[in-house]
Amino acid sequence: MSPRRMLQIAGTAELVTLILMLANMLTVHAPAISQILGPLHGLAYMATVITAILVRGDRHIVWVLSLIPGIGGLLAARSASPQQLDRHILDEDV
Repeated sequence: MSPRRMLQIAGTAELVTLILMLANMLTVHAPAISQILGPLHGLAYMATVITAILVRGDRHIVWVLSLIPGIGGLLAARSASPQQLDRHILDEDV
């Protein structure tokens, strides 16, 4: 799996958990749902940031964008150039 794809998956999971948490707060505000989604969102957020740090290569903007809650992972995946990610994959194979 490519690093960009991993970053997209982590960013999507972060965004989905955030939307579900906000929807829960705005509607029924069930504590059980909050107890499950809170840690899941935190885990997705940390996975996004760590993946962005590993993928960043020479561009620090990639991991800085990942710090934005909710959409940061998707922005970071978009800002990482394909050449940079390909070079990262080749460096790991050597």
